[in-house]
Amino acid sequence: MTNRSRSFRVPDKPSLDGIEAKWVDAWDESGVYHFDRTKSREDVYSIDTPPPTVSGSLHIGHVFSYTHTDTVARFQRMRGKAVFYPMGWDDNGLPTERRVQNYYGVRCDPSIPYDPDFTPPAKPDPKKQIPISRRNFIELCDRLTAEDEKVFESIWRRLGLSVDWRHTYATIDTASRTAAQRAFLRNLARGEAYMAEAPTLWDVTFRTAVAQAELEDRERPSAYHRVAFHRHDGTPVHIETTRPELLAACVALVAHPDDERYQDLFDTTVRTPVFGVEVPVKAHRLADPEKGSGIAMICTFGDTTDVTWWRELQLQTRPIIGWDGRIVAEPPAGIDSPQAREAYARLAGATVHTARERMVELLRASGDLVGEPKPITHPVKFYEKGDKPLEIVTTRQWYIRNGGRDEEVRSALLERGRELTWYPGHMRARYENWVEGLNGDWLISRQRFFGVPFPVWYPLDADGNPRYDEPILPEEAALPVDPSSDVPPGYTEEQRGVPGGFMGDPDVMDTWATSSLSPQIAGGWERDEDLFQRVFPMDLRPQGQDIIRTWLFSTVVRSHFEHATLPWRNTAISGWILDPDRKKMSKSKGNVVTPIDLLEKYSSDAIRYWAASGRLGTDTALDEGQMKVGRRLSIKILNASKFALSVAGEDTVPDPAAVTEPLDRAMLAALADVVDDATAAFEGYDHTRALERTERFFWELCDDYLELVKARAYDTESAAGASARAALLIALSALHRLFAPFVPFVADEVWSWWQEGSVHAASWPEVAEFRAAAQDGDPAVLAAASEVLRSVRKVKSEAKLSMRAEVERVVVRGKQVDRARLAEADIASAGRAGAIAFESSDDAELRVDVTLPEAEQ
Repeated sequence: MTNRSRSFRVPDKPSLDGIEAKWVDAWDESGVYHFDRTKSREDVYSIDTPPPTVSGSLHIGHVFSYTHTDTVARFQRMRGKAVFYPMGWDDNGLPTERRVQNYYGVRCDPSIPYDPDFTPPAKPDPKKQIPISRRNFIELCDRLTAEDEKVFESIWRRLGLSVDWRHTYATIDTASRTAAQRAFLRNLARGEAYMAEAPTLWDVTFRTAVAQAELEDRERPSAYHRVAFHRHDGTPVHIETTRPELLAACVALVAHPDDERYQDLFDTTVRTPVFGVEVPVKAHRLADPEKGSGIAMICTFGDTTDVTWWRELQLQTRPIIGWDGRIVAEPPAGIDSPQAREAYARLAGATVHTARERMVELLRASGDLVGEPKPITHPVKFYEKGDKPLEIVTTRQWYIRNGGRDEEVRSALLERGRELTWYPGHMRARYENWVEGLNGDWLISRQRFFGVPFPVWYPLDADGNPRYDEPILPEEAALPVDPSSDVPPGYTEEQRGVPGGFMGDPDVMDTWATSSLSPQIAGGWERDEDLFQRVFPMDLRPQGQDIIRTWLFSTVVRSHFEHATLPWRNTAISGWILDPDRKKMSKSKGNVVTPIDLLEKYSSDAIRYWAASGRLGTDTALDEGQMKVGRRLSIKILNASKFALSVAGEDTVPDPAAVTEPLDRAMLAALADVVDDATAAFEGYDHTRALERTERFFWELCDDYLELVKARAYDTESAAGASARAALLIALSALHRLFAPFVPFVADEVWSWWQEGSVHAASWPEVAEFRAAAQDGDPAVLAAASEVLRSVRKVKSEAKLSMRAEVERVVVRGKQVDRARLAEADIASAGRAGAIAFESSDDAELRVDVTLPEAEQ
């Protein structure tokens, strides 16, 4: 510390106005948050920051969870760590495509040639989107995400995130594409990635495959239809189905092997209604005797159970739903008779909904619909970003093994979850439940456009058909590549798409296939090996609980395969933000709140205070009342700091040896406990406890200690006055640093009034700093003195007297009187007591009797 005149540094009227702009610029210019890459790994703390999706706007949930991470980053930096705290942007994938379509009024059509002079319409019409080439579409995606990223960065800076803005990445940039393609090629070489043609969950709106992790169940109205199949003797066999439109896709009936009702039917055949196709009757353990009639039809494919039955019973395939969600034009095998083909023609080209209505009409006409449909509601699987129920179609896709079909991999990934330290600990169960419930490998290909392309080409045979079993792969040194525009080794562009030539893989990677490599991308994997060795494996993965099954799990998978280790040591899982009705905020529900208005209304520090008041893993309500408390705290820090520095005068370098009074030592001893507790809380990733302990001590200091020592502190002639001033400045220094992770703008503002440099570059307070000043101080002395002073104030308040009013006599009784007696002079001064007496008694709590002057009684 250096001596500075108070009048030179402390403003006359401290204010929150303009404080964010001032310090954002100052931090940027000073580089206080820059990562020091000269530090060895043991002196580095690295964070795998969640890359937010930039296709839209930040919402208050982002502010909530990212604040939690930032408090940890600031704490670790003040503890002497070189903090690697990058920021990423998740800018590829479907959300960006949808935003670009609506913003520019365009849609991607890969069959259209590139137009280098294309300009989007001045007045886009989202309902009449102009078809453009894939390359033109991707250029618009790049343009819009670049603008969105600027907006996001400005909000993060306004919030005070201590990110090193020199270290940013985007999941579609060159480094990310290179890393994603390199990792895929290595997965492929080791047999961890593979291509398969199989039944696939399919979103008919976006016409893309969907992975298990992207599913959600939504309750939807439906109906059970009781339908008659027929034995050879004409006897009906009744099934109940919610999907009569799939009758043409039926390949079998199935019942439980122990169901007595159907023993004579197993291994026989029955005829489907309307279409008259012979299908076998099979036994399978998954059939539920209590559901409907106990016997079900298997279609290719109605749901995932159909897929299981189809695979395990080795049934035929009769798909009838196309990629567009409509019934395909050509009937499947077995529908041969003129009547059956005529019936199928009624369905061809129809949506699933229309086909269902028409199939019911056909069943009524044939007499095979028994009674009327019975309305129900039941859970239906949707793509989390989709608006229509998923279908199952057979497609060729890329997969990465994840333990869904490999017990050895599953066990290894479960063990990784046990190696990871979870905050809070119970979140590990969600990881384990997900891994144990996997029923297939991770589908990573998407039939979209704005994403990382698969670095694969296929040779074409003499008939122009791709030879998928002979993929052409690039050298790693050539990455990144785009097979839609780049040419594989040994070919020319003229050979694209012609017999004997080649074709590029048309798909892109699932966005999680890139985001799952965020530690490698941010850390410079095989791009900057010096950096990578200093930051990987990372120390912390902060994230939301809803993406444990996606981002966290998939990152563990990729690191397990590539590095045979966890990608980080700890994970901190945030809870959800709830609206005033205690419902989770989400864009789909339309109850999301954006942060800008709140930041402007209450200040960034106030919003951070609200966020930091929410514990990890705990759902927290959006509470403007807490934001008001945060604003009040911020203002109090400004005013209390100004007062403390005004008391100190020009002597801003406290001398620990000057602290001689019991009350001052008691206060510093209490502060030592706070520092210990806050440090332990941060080390256990409990930022909320650290804030609670710091805040409670601060208010007690302002309400009680400052009042108790105010008069003495102004005494510049006595040792007792010097003791108060020294203790006050020691406490002020510690409190500014304790508050720094939570309210960084206010903390740096008040620090700058009397210290050099930024508080965020200062060291975290250590008890050793003021152990000499606290010596054998007893916190109970401060507690006892504060209790007496509050009692005196209460009497004055009840008598409607000013706190400056004098009292005739104060008598203190109880077991703790000896502690209170040590602060006798300060109690008498602060309470304006003419006389004060202390009497020992058996009372566990102090009893305080106050005698007012006769004129005031």
